[in-house]
Amino acid sequence: MRFYSLLSAIIFPLTILGQDTAPILDSDTLRIRQLTANTYVHISYLPTDSYGKVVCNGLIYVDGGQALVLDSPTSTEATQMLLRTIEQQIRAKVIGVVANHYHEDCTAGLTVFHEKGIPSYALNETLVLAKDKGKPVPQHGFDENLTLKVGNKEVRNRFFGAAHSRDNICSYLPSEKVLFGGCPVKSLGAGKGYLGDADTEQWPKTLTLVKQAYPDIEVVVPGHGKSGGVELLDFTIQLFKN
Repeated sequence: MRFYSLLSAIIFPLTILGQDTAPILDSDTLRIRQLTANTYVHISYLPTDSYGKVVCNGLIYVDGGQALVLDSPTSTEATQMLLRTIEQQIRAKVIGVVANHYHEDCTAGLTVFHEKGIPSYALNETLVLAKDKGKPVPQHGFDENLTLKVGNKEVRNRFFGAAHSRDNICSYLPSEKVLFGGCPVKSLGAGKGYLGDADTEQWPKTLTLVKQAYPDIEVVVPGHGKSGGVELLDFTIQLFKN
């Protein structure tokens, strides 16, 4: 029985993720592929001096003809493409966007959402930092927890503590058992990445709290790189303990 459980833990995330399924959109600017029955990963690209062209993940959650976007794509063009694809191919109305933290790979396209009357949400600290750093500022802030409804389902956005930045949150979709960890979560084999705003001592403690809060997580989406299961949390915790 223990062997079967271990085998299931290895195989199940691979079958649910569909990492190699054909994307519903594939361009040099933006890729969108289905992750679970009601979620899609959007992938855009951020040019950087230190790391080259960085692949950046966000999430789309759909229920009852409504869609919530987690993290903006990294450019105006990619964000416009994202909204068109959700409307025309996924056939859902975007009701909001949540920024994981204030960095460009979360907030760059917020103005496009705002111009279309789509509200944006983030931790209050993110609003302060975005304004201070000259980034697009989310419209609505919260102190620790924010639950948003998408159709008849919930998205639980919560601040657990500093990690990649002092304002980063995690977003959990209980009906899908999907965690959008964003930049606080690393893909398997990744390095520590940009640490300019990080709290490396608190980082593993923060992700340990995430694991404890959501013991039924099955799918984890990092800010960069391939999705996986709870092993991404374990990997990141160990990476920053060392």
